[in-house]
Amino acid sequence: MDICDQFGIKATFFLVGFWVEKYPEITKQISERGFEIGTHSNSHPDMTKLSVSQQELELSTSINLIEQATGQKPKLFRPPYGAYNDNLISTAENLGLVTIQWDVDSLDWKGLSAMEITTRVMNGVRSGSIILCHNNSDHILDALPILLDRLQKRGYTFK
Repeated sequence: MDICDQFGIKATFFLVGFWVEKYPEITKQISERGFEIGTHSNSHPDMTKLSVSQQELELSTSINLIEQATGQKPKLFRPPYGAYNDNLISTAENLGLVTIQWDVDSLDWKGLSAMEITTRVMNGVRSGSIILCHNNSDHILDALPILLDRLQKRGYTFK
């Protein structure tokens, strides 16, 4: 959040319910600092392998946890592993969620260095891109300032 603030950027954080349950104060802080929070399910399963009722439970549980922590119901959903099907999209829509994917995967979760993350993103980004990063990756905090600086110098803006 601090790095994004330094660059005047408001990212969207897709949070898993069990993380929100463990860190409700950080979840609240994310919201209070003006970042959008979406759901990333409750327990991070491959939701395409769940029944519609299990999908509803995963999403409604995470929605409720986020709403309890922030006072705001999330509007966005990013499926775990990027796995989705028509049933999941319909289930999410029925719960008032818009399903989001990405087009540039930083692969930060694979232990890439800050420069490898930066190079990967810079080689894949284009106007309108959604860049996938993870809060628990080893080098994302090192990569973000470099990456955001380079993106802004190339004329990219963030919404």
